[in-house]
Amino acid sequence: MGSDWVGLKYIMQFLTSPSSVKVIRNTFILGFYQLVFTFPIPIILAIALNECRRVRFKKFVQMITYAPYFISTVILVGILMQVTDMRTGIMNRIIGIFGIAPINFFGDKDMFRGLFVGSGIWQTMGYSAVIYIASLAGVSPELKEAAICDGASRMQRIRHVDIPAIFPTIVTMFIFNCGNIINIGFEKVYLMQNSVNLPKSELIATFVYKVGLSNGNYSFATAAGLFNSVVSFVLLVFVNQISKKLTDTSLF
Repeated sequence: MGSDWVGLKYIMQFLTSPSSVKVIRNTFILGFYQLVFTFPIPIILAIALNECRRVRFKKFVQMITYAPYFISTVILVGILMQVTDMRTGIMNRIIGIFGIAPINFFGDKDMFRGLFVGSGIWQTMGYSAVIYIASLAGVSPELKEAAICDGASRMQRIRHVDIPAIFPTIVTMFIFNCGNIINIGFEKVYLMQNSVNLPKSELIATFVYKVGLSNGNYSFATAAGLFNSVVSFVLLVFVNQISKKLTDTSLF
């Protein structure tokens, strides 16, 4: 109400700054890795659990895969650091059996994306599989019985009965995931960051925090946050329109 309107000054400053370009690239690469590797796993898990006929084993697997979702992010990163520790970590002990030298996972910038995505799969696959399990529960038993009568194998029943039945759900979740491709959680990335992996772990979320709150450059950080929101919205609309044309399934 009295401040000078600077227009797109800080937006352009963010888009042209060398450090910002690196941050944007890191965010998109990590988001793409997360989408490619994290999205299919819950679908595979849900189908596998749906085909399991041993009720106790099925419930046990569901509990084991679902529980990590409720672990605090701070505790999760702490567990990850302990597991990958060079001296006492179980991962280095296992690879040591094969005569491989200990690996400093958190001390190698090229390991950051693998650790982030891998731990994310472990933490969220059980929770994400719940919606697919619910969709599979609604598949008509008559369809499966008809497929069995026609001589369809288990894999053929999965391919021609189960997957088509949950396909609208898969498309809907894919649209949501594409919209969030650059909305990677701040807390986990910030906790996993160190001076060594910073070239690949500095994302828009952590960049906004450091520039805006730590350095007090609120205008520049706001422009970075606005860019993040606008790109997410554009991606959501773009993927939704493509899905609407190709599959007749969309959010709006």
